[in-house]
Amino acid sequence: MNPSEHGKRVSGLFDNIAGWYDFLNHFLSAGLDLYWRRRLVRTVRPGPTGTILDLAAGTLDVSREILRQHPRSQVLAMDFSRAMLCRGKTKISHQPAIMPIQADGRSLPLPDACVDTVTIAFGIRNILPRADAYREILRVLAPQGRLCILEFGTGQARIWQGLYNFYLGKVLPLIGRFFSRNPSAYQYLADTIRAFPDARTLASELRDAGFESVAYQGLSSGIVYIHVGQKQLPGQEARA
Repeated sequence: MNPSEHGKRVSGLFDNIAGWYDFLNHFLSAGLDLYWRRRLVRTVRPGPTGTILDLAAGTLDVSREILRQHPRSQVLAMDFSRAMLCRGKTKISHQPAIMPIQADGRSLPLPDACVDTVTIAFGIRNILPRADAYREILRVLAPQGRLCILEFGTGQARIWQGLYNFYLGKVLPLIGRFFSRNPSAYQYLADTIRAFPDARTLASELRDAGFESVAYQGLSSGIVYIHVGQKQLPGQEARA
């Protein structure tokens, strides 16, 4: 499947589950997703542009948390799925500082060096090739701006003596199918988590893409990881 076809497929999957997305996020993670998003936003660093890009913004939970922690910022909330953004817009009627925009993470409709931080929660798995997204993120980041990623760890690592892996492979698709009536959406989720690189490999990807000061931290026994990378100043050599 080429990247354009993959993007359309992913957009269609999320369009179909938009109505159930928030409920299933909270239910399937036992509410931990709220904590994970708060921890992600703690790594955000506002800067001179006053603007933060929330990429793969979904139903805007991260965007809202950014504004809660950094109320003077403007948040550009971009996602490939129009239905997800429409669902999120119902939450922000009194938050004009959040601007939902339908966009492809591989071709951002933004000028160079226009945002201080880019966040992406549970979205980098869905963009192929990832190198295209990294290149665009570096382009729109101001010098020394941050990329902050929240993503599942690889499903290939045994967590909680394999209990999480059983949940991921068997229970998650079953529950998702029951609630969302979309058999493929949550099977896709489980498959992409299992196939995703481990934290060390993802950190290497970020360094290879040109980010410096790359670091990561596991949460909840490594079920998810937060990665942070920084755009170098012009003329600098990237460093770990």
